Amino acid sequence: MSMDNLARIIALPELQITEVKHASGNTITMTCIKTSEFEVCPKCASKADRIYDHRNVTIKDEPLRSKSVFLVIRKRRFFCKACRKPFMEPVQGIGKGRRTTHRFQASVCRAAELYSDLKSVQKTYRCSADTVYRATYGQLELNQRKRQYPLPSAIGIDEHSIRKPRFKATIYATMLVDHRNRRVYDLMEGRSKTEVEEGLRKLQGCQNVKQVTLDLSPTYRDLARTWFPNADLIADRFHVQRLFTKKVNRLRKRITGDKRSHPMRKLLLRNLEDLEWYEKRVVWQWLGFHPALKEIYEFKEAMRRFYKIRGYKRAKKALGRICDRMGYSKNKDVLELRKVILDWWDEILNYHRYNGMSNGRVEGFNRKAKLCQRRAYGFKKFKNYRLRLLNLCA
Repeated sequence: MSMDNLARIIALPELQITEVKHASGNTITMTCIKTSEFEVCPKCASKADRIYDHRNVTIKDEPLRSKSVFLVIRKRRFFCKACRKPFMEPVQGIGKGRRTTHRFQASVCRAAELYSDLKSVQKTYRCSADTVYRATYGQLELNQRKRQYPLPSAIGIDEHSIRKPRFKATIYATMLVDHRNRRVYDLMEGRSKTEVEEGLRKLQGCQNVKQVTLDLSPTYRDLARTWFPNADLIADRFHVQRLFTKKVNRLRKRITGDKRSHPMRKLLLRNLEDLEWYEKRVVWQWLGFHPALKEIYEFKEAMRRFYKIRGYKRAKKALGRICDRMGYSKNKDVLELRKVILDWWDEILNYHRYNGMSNGRVEGFNRKAKLCQRRAYGFKKFKNYRLRLLNLCA
């Protein structure tokens, strides 16, 4: 194979290979030169064609068949007549001041995602831990910049924990999910109003958002109303139904004790329609001895049926009837649930307005975030965790 063909396959686009040496069984050294007629001064953008001197620079490139590749580039230093100063010629594919190529950094980043630990990456690429660290997160940041775009029409908001320090408050992160493209749009440190607002200021296209899914968090609701004025808020179905299941389970604990193995626990938490006929009979017979628990259980099943209704107007009437029945109750737990439903009335009904849109995708990405944390055995810097998760859920 000729040097020209070898250069087109292996070398960088602007380089020409003059010599190839196999220094050892695992190392390939290629001497290269750049053959441009002139260069542009990086300071004044003037044309420079006068060569000042030459310097040899060794650059590590992507491995070739498990062999380390080094490019020995004989770089020229040009003299700019306008600035009266020399400058080194740039090479496409190599960053300023770098000793590795862009494709080497991209290869290390891919290996860091596939390998179980970074020591294996160091051994394969024969480089230091600092090189692996810089190449990995530098490439992840570059990939994230390429994927940036204005906010989409439908997003989801939720939080998850990052660390739980001993004797300190839990550290959280707020996640924004793009429902249309099915990916994590951004990750912000903290979950308080001040912390999230600081991250939202950096985003573009807040006026584009038309739907926002969220849990029953007053903080996120206030933020969504302030920063996404054109959006309709949708309360997550799972969190609304969980309000009732928590009340049912809490009252059940008072009666049977906190025994997870108690047979009534699973029967009460499951949907009534999924039970066998004999299981339904056992449930209603047992609830007959506990009127307060029976009342909340009936409202739990009523809310489950509410989410199966088709049509916004029918759902609005059904929810009104449920709230009216709850208003006649003397049970404090029922009245508390009614107050929450009335407070989130529009957000709950918007589930039927937008064909069952929920926060389920956001909860799935929260699960991926936990797996990302476990795989890395935790992150010291939030910036690194953000880049990892955005690349994983892209």
